[in-house]
Amino acid sequence: MPVNPDHTEVNAEAALADPDSVYHHYRRLVALRHQEPVVVHGDFTMLLPDDERIYAFTRRYGRTVLLVVGNFTGDTASAVMPAGWDGAELVMGNGPSVPPRPGRLVLAPWEARVHRRTD
Repeated sequence: MPVNPDHTEVNAEAALADPDSVYHHYRRLVALRHQEPVVVHGDFTMLLPDDERIYAFTRRYGRTVLLVVGNFTGDTASAVMPAGWDGAELVMGNGPSVPPRPGRLVLAPWEARVHRRTD
């Protein structure tokens, strides 16, 4: 197989040097799994099951609740924000978030976010 023409820009060395790379995003996800028992032990509730653009769910363990949302399209996508999540702490995300609108989830193309609240 030939080497991809963009190999000088898209490669492991570049990913390691870029704190916003997919590599470092996955490192932060693994760290979150080790730091937050809710990720491993929390009850799973699917949200927006019929939305073909946004995958969203909550995990609840004790008083901690995480809202995980991801836009699986190349376009900005929005949906109704689940009740009680306006102003929730942003734990992590993979890109520049679209400014929030009250009552709406607005995600940039391919954006994923994790929000946390304590009930």
